[in-house]
Amino acid sequence: MTKLWIPKSEANQEQQESLAQALGVDSVLAKLLVQRGITTLEQAKKFFRPQLDELLDPFLMKDMDKAVERLSRAIEKQESILVYGDYDVDGTTAVTLVYSFLKDLGVQCQYYIPDRYKEGYGFSFAGVDYAESIGASLIITLDCGIRDAKKIVYAAEKNIDVIVCDHHHVVDMPPAYAVLDAQRKDCDYPFKGLSGCGVGFKMLQGYCQVKNISLDGLFKYLDLLTISIGADIVPVIDENRTLAHYGLKILAEKKKRPGIQAMLDSAGFKKTELTITDVVFILAPRINAAGRMVSGTQAVELLLAKDMETALKLSPALEEINSTRKEFDKSITTEAHQFILDDLFYKTSYSTVVAGKGWHKGVVGIVASRLIDEYYKPTIVLVDDGENMSGSARSIHGIDVLEILDECADLLIQYGGHTMAAGLSLLSKDFDAFRLRFDEKVKQHLQSVMPVPFIEYDAELEFDQITPKFYRVLKQFAPYGPYNMRPVFLAKNIVNAQYTRGVGINEAHLKLHATQIASSGIEMNGIGFDLGAWSQYLNNHGQVDILFSLEENTYNGTTSLQLFVKDIKKSEQETMENNAANSVKSQE
Repeated sequence: MTKLWIPKSEANQEQQESLAQALGVDSVLAKLLVQRGITTLEQAKKFFRPQLDELLDPFLMKDMDKAVERLSRAIEKQESILVYGDYDVDGTTAVTLVYSFLKDLGVQCQYYIPDRYKEGYGFSFAGVDYAESIGASLIITLDCGIRDAKKIVYAAEKNIDVIVCDHHHVVDMPPAYAVLDAQRKDCDYPFKGLSGCGVGFKMLQGYCQVKNISLDGLFKYLDLLTISIGADIVPVIDENRTLAHYGLKILAEKKKRPGIQAMLDSAGFKKTELTITDVVFILAPRINAAGRMVSGTQAVELLLAKDMETALKLSPALEEINSTRKEFDKSITTEAHQFILDDLFYKTSYSTVVAGKGWHKGVVGIVASRLIDEYYKPTIVLVDDGENMSGSARSIHGIDVLEILDECADLLIQYGGHTMAAGLSLLSKDFDAFRLRFDEKVKQHLQSVMPVPFIEYDAELEFDQITPKFYRVLKQFAPYGPYNMRPVFLAKNIVNAQYTRGVGINEAHLKLHATQIASSGIEMNGIGFDLGAWSQYLNNHGQVDILFSLEENTYNGTTSLQLFVKDIKKSEQETMENNAANSVKSQE
């Protein structure tokens, strides 16, 4: 699918030049900083050297005083506490973090992860019943609870208090003892982008402050919090960026958490350091697979493993589950594609809403994302059990899928989530009506303009500017994520240097060895996935423009800098020359 190339907003030239001079860096690096709202030397120092002692005061969050007071009372009176979390990565890492910290204090507590298929998403009645069975008088919900008022009332009827630690949008406030959620309209907490695990972390930070407990005992769990930040696609700025910066340091230690080391070993991971990208593509799928396919409890058990012997016994099960997940993902995606091709509705629709019988609920969110890659429309993939349908929604830039589901609420049994991703259920008999309504609402939000996929790039960069110093500074922009994405650069007038070729199955990928016409002969290697078709054009002396990021590639123990090519187009200069030549020929 052809993508538009859109430059990000230009940086203020005066601020850019001033910052470049103050930092002694390339003007392109200064531009990247200004684009991120960093305009002074002091701001740049905080960006490049984040400090844990600059974390926000947890008591700026509404109800934090009530939550800490109730937690303190439960601990002092030796009440039994149930740590309850969602079955995805955010929920399972949150449960592992809070449960582990409380156990370190000698607190009487247990944890609970709901069964995706028997209990569904969020806080469940079965979870409350379990809390009652173990004599718990306090439940802490993590990454869920904000839309579970009925279950919280049910808990209150059993004399069980509930502290909600959530980060999803608030519709109606649940009647919990305390509700920690920066999305509350009455909450003045300055940073709204915490993960569910992050909210649980802030509660424990508040407890430590009140009890004068060293935060070092809490900071050792930042590896878990960093996994939640990466997997839940929350903004990697401000507080999240600081937390992830230090969490990645823990993940880089030789002696890692046994469960994490076991997962990396299973994946054949050889690098000494992890990036957020590694978290997203290596750790998160394996943790998520447990909750998607079998039970999130398996992920928690692995993350809680105290030694490698235990971890190595548990990790093969997750690896097998993840492999099965991939198989389901592939087969359901193929079926969904066929549904779309066979139904004329999708030829002119502004959205994709598909349902299938026998599909595995655990992978429909992944399938929805794959369909967006293919068709670039807000997408919902549902599993039809005959009476009800349930599944996942994924969105595109500019469309708040949760807002659109709000406008379809009368056709839904339940729903919840974020701007870009949500879960939902409905009666099977309402599918056609829902599909039409959802499409009408998407059309209205798009103002009847069919969306076009695009790639934003930060700045134009010439090969001459790619120096060791440039990359050393650029590396410090990490950790990357939403609102602080890995910079994408434009390079014009690129030609084959010598060894450009197609690689992989059917030569689908491009192994680039290129130089830039305007450069001083500098040659760069690169890789472009699914861009192998360009090898013939480049080997026939074609001239292209490329969008790319810079990354390190380690091969046979040697690390070198390479271009990660995102897209390629025939260069504007060559196109103009060809047009001029064709014009001359036509005049002849």
